[in-house]
Amino acid sequence: MEVLVFFIGASIGSFLNVLIDRLPKNESINGRSHCDFCGKKLTPFDLIPIFSFIFLGGKCRFCHKKLSWQYPGIEILTGLIFLVIFNLQFPVSSEFSIYNFQFLKLVSFWGIASSLIVIFFSDLKYQLISDWILLSLFMFSLPAVVLTKAGLINSIVSGLIVSLPIFLIYYISHERAMGLGDVYLAGIIGFLLGWKAGYLALYSAFITGAIFGLGLMIFKKKGMKTKIAFGPFIVLGTFLMMFWGERIIQIIKKIYGF
Repeated sequence: MEVLVFFIGASIGSFLNVLIDRLPKNESINGRSHCDFCGKKLTPFDLIPIFSFIFLGGKCRFCHKKLSWQYPGIEILTGLIFLVIFNLQFPVSSEFSIYNFQFLKLVSFWGIASSLIVIFFSDLKYQLISDWILLSLFMFSLPAVVLTKAGLINSIVSGLIVSLPIFLIYYISHERAMGLGDVYLAGIIGFLLGWKAGYLALYSAFITGAIFGLGLMIFKKKGMKTKIAFGPFIVLGTFLMMFWGERIIQIIKKIYGF
């Protein structure tokens, strides 16, 4: 079962590569994939997740230009994340069944993870977050919230609370420090995780973002005005809280005694 789940994730990852490169450019996601260098349309043999890249030696079959490691990398990453989510929903001791709410929750979280992966790489690569992917993230988050019985009203309020500091930064900086996509993303994360886990996701995003920015300044001599996409750090914080949120909150409660 684990091999099948990984292959499903890798296949979805192949489609995510299309979304990452086409949505920020407002290109249609319909139609067959093509080589970025020679424009030749790719055959099914060229599109087998992971294996095509290995068999072709990481080069286009037509023009022999080297292909980006982004493609197999995201396929492998998606497969691994799908596998982790599957094992969290259906541990070894439980029985897998497609006829229960646990399976619906699994599909929902797979959709959330897929949306977050697209947001991470499209914002990192183009510093743009597609509205369609934000809508997708929200639509997959909706059943996850309902199935965890978090309460829609509480989740909506949590989304507004978590998005507020990002909105203030966006408003005060006149969109120079944060984009509107970051505001929407923070709101959806708060809706999904709740305000406590949502704020912790933002906190970890600010910490990792500051460390990354400082590292760029030290080692690559980037200036203070260098623009750094914040979406990828929100995504990392979200994955952190999705997988280990309860444990982290319990540790914080023990440390601060509340």
